[in-house]
Amino acid sequence: MSPKKVCIIGSGNWGSAIAKLVGENTASNPDLFVKETPMWVFEEDVNGRKLTEIINTDHENVKYLPGQKLPVNIVAVPNVVDAAKDADVLIVVVPHQFIARALSPLSGKLKPGAQSISLVKGFDILPEGGIQLISDEIKKHLDIPVAVLMGANLAMEVAEGQFCETTIGCKDAASGQMLKVLFQTKNFRVTVTQDVDVVEMCGALKNIVACAAGFVQGLGLGDNTKSAVIRIGLMEMIKYAKEFGDSPKITTFLESCGVADLITTCYGGRNARLAKEFVIQKKSIAVLEVELLNGQKMQGAQTAAEVNHLLKSKGLENKFPLFTAVHSIFINEMKPEEFIDVLREHPLHENPSEYSLL
Repeated sequence: MSPKKVCIIGSGNWGSAIAKLVGENTASNPDLFVKETPMWVFEEDVNGRKLTEIINTDHENVKYLPGQKLPVNIVAVPNVVDAAKDADVLIVVVPHQFIARALSPLSGKLKPGAQSISLVKGFDILPEGGIQLISDEIKKHLDIPVAVLMGANLAMEVAEGQFCETTIGCKDAASGQMLKVLFQTKNFRVTVTQDVDVVEMCGALKNIVACAAGFVQGLGLGDNTKSAVIRIGLMEMIKYAKEFGDSPKITTFLESCGVADLITTCYGGRNARLAKEFVIQKKSIAVLEVELLNGQKMQGAQTAAEVNHLLKSKGLENKFPLFTAVHSIFINEMKPEEFIDVLREHPLHENPSEYSLL
């Protein structure tokens, strides 16, 4: 079997961190992978130079992952069709609101037998109502199999080589093992599961819970309250999978994509940080993104809106009070100070079995 060519679609903070791992693995496994690994980069000018030129010359994404050298076999390409040419594996790692823009040019132009893996966290609102998983949107544009990778993986810590774990959801066992080899390093350990829907749901929903954790920080409350938010949020995540997943397994929530990613995001992620400042500074999310994220996007507020869109259509808002309150606070229909009442009166306290898979 000939070596597989890998292409990375996206080059932000997380995309560049993953490029560092993947580039090292494609270079060190010549029997399995083609060494040269193209990475599609949305072209920008940085200090008078093209970002692709900087990456290909200096081997560093100075805007989104400064201070971290990328492997020399990672090649920045400004045209997505050129980047994906002859690729066997496409790693999709762009903000979920940009999926259609990034992938629609590739429709009908991929190598036969190609497959993809999504590192994108969020949901997509359907025109007819409801929401779909990002993997389903990717499948719609590319018409190829889609696996997912989610975990407690803050980008800079991954890029620095700090030890962490991640979870790959893949229905096909052979593909799952190939993807494990592509991503795993001595300090980035991969577990593969076939519970794909839950892996992906966890990656999206934990950002809503992280916003709730940020709210309580912004209110000046401590770790006891934040721990309650994490527990109640986890139970709403489990109930969401129970309502909308495909035979979810409780063990998946114990993987890195579940409770580990939830804790990491609530304590160290951009969603918690911006939600905290949303309460303190009383500025819009758009303004805070510009001031604090250097061009990156906060996913939690949009994911909360997408989930609320579905819950409202199903008449389930009262079964997910934390998710609902996060959305209400972001659209200024609820004051942050009222959030503690939501936690205090949560139906989980009276009927815990409704939020369990056991």
